[in-house]
Amino acid sequence: MSTSLSTSGSAPGHPTADAGPSALCAREPRVPAERLVAEMVPPPRFDSVRFDTYEPDPAQPSQTEAVTVLSGFAAGLGGAHASGSGKRRWFSKAPKAAPAGPRGVYLDGGYGVGKTHLLASLWHATPAEPALKAFGTFVELTNLVGALGFQQTVQTLGGHRLLCIDEFELDDPGDTVLVSSLLSRLVEQGVALAATSNTLPGKLGEGRFAAADFLREIQGLSAHFRPLRIDGQDYRHRGLPDAPAPFSDEQVAKAAYATPGASLDDFPGLLDHLAKVHPSRYGALTDGIAAVCLTDVGPVPDQSTALRLVVLADRLYDREVPVLASGVPFDRLFSEEMLNGGYRKKYFRAISRLTALARDAKPLVSQ
Repeated sequence: MSTSLSTSGSAPGHPTADAGPSALCAREPRVPAERLVAEMVPPPRFDSVRFDTYEPDPAQPSQTEAVTVLSGFAAGLGGAHASGSGKRRWFSKAPKAAPAGPRGVYLDGGYGVGKTHLLASLWHATPAEPALKAFGTFVELTNLVGALGFQQTVQTLGGHRLLCIDEFELDDPGDTVLVSSLLSRLVEQGVALAATSNTLPGKLGEGRFAAADFLREIQGLSAHFRPLRIDGQDYRHRGLPDAPAPFSDEQVAKAAYATPGASLDDFPGLLDHLAKVHPSRYGALTDGIAAVCLTDVGPVPDQSTALRLVVLADRLYDREVPVLASGVPFDRLFSEEMLNGGYRKKYFRAISRLTALARDAKPLVSQ
């Protein structure tokens, strides 16, 4: 299950301070299909989350209600698999089953209200061994289908009790149809589903994704989902100070050389490099990296580049990798046009997550 990591310049892994920082731009990871399957578990940031570690906002009763509903949903997934077996099917076709009532939940809410925390808690609380539960983002699921093929993915996941899909993407019609077809096959085999989702292009509304849009887009699957709305403000900003101001190039470089396992990249160069690496490999791109140091951070030039940066921000946040930067503040990465467009929820999430990682990186700079 190893990952091939072609590099030039500094060696990958955990370089010492004497060896100097590595560079993300020097990495070209190759990720085997079996790693994609094995990594369908909650990311490191959510290894230890549970329902009782979720801190509901007292002003938002829907958050407390969500914990109660999801706890009951997890408990209901115990016992035999709905298809009649608790064993994982890799190469055999499972018989069709017809589970009664909704076998899925959809967590509907804005960014930063703790949807991923709750989704990961559901995964942990479901009474089944880890090999019978899968957790991944929509992008990771489509990458799995690309690596294994549609039928093999159905066979691989068909014996599971639960499939959790974080950040279900509805802005690519082709991928939406592909994953909807996959989920239909899995539901037939008795797999329970849970999902969170992003907004549709052009759906400005309240700045959040509407459950009705999700249920309409997944067409025949809607009867299998119970929408669960979670209101609230971004917890990453709740009661916290503003993001720290960017540091100077000299401070960032000095911190990179002083921090074992840090990487050091010029931001424009990194954006160019991301275009050469498939987003499914962005997690592997950060393997062994203890902190990401970036110089000359500036506004992202176009939407394709911005969407790649969103994926990288998600992977860094999942892995709790601090980000130390010079240049413009992270809330100026995306243009007003981007922040008012159909992908704005992704961009606000990226700003929120990068801001949190910038706070984590502040101690790296010696005072």
